[in-house]
Amino acid sequence: MTKKILIIARSAPYGSSLAREGLDYVLTSAAYDQKICLLFLGDGLFQLLKEQQPKQINLKSQIGAMEILPLYDIEDLFVVEEDLLERNIKQETLGMEVKIIKRSEVSQLINTQEKVLSF
Repeated sequence: MTKKILIIARSAPYGSSLAREGLDYVLTSAAYDQKICLLFLGDGLFQLLKEQQPKQINLKSQIGAMEILPLYDIEDLFVVEEDLLERNIKQETLGMEVKIIKRSEVSQLINTQEKVLSF
């Protein structure tokens, strides 16, 4: 039975394993035919930057790994407009197509899901 699952990405891409673990969960769930959408909040927005340079710390690019999301039919990626503004991140610097929502719309998005996880 397909479930609607919202993954909230709150962690920066490097410095801990949370971002990578979240992505692993997303891909595993999608492989089991779950309807996945992602919401990037706060420092989780940094996972979407296309100009990441993780080789300097001997890691692989988080955005490079996320480029396969469309192959798993994961196309609903949301970011909060206010979080973009607070971090001075422009939409054109993101490596993925995203839907921008207002902070006031986050609870509505959460309420439409059957399961919500945060990484």
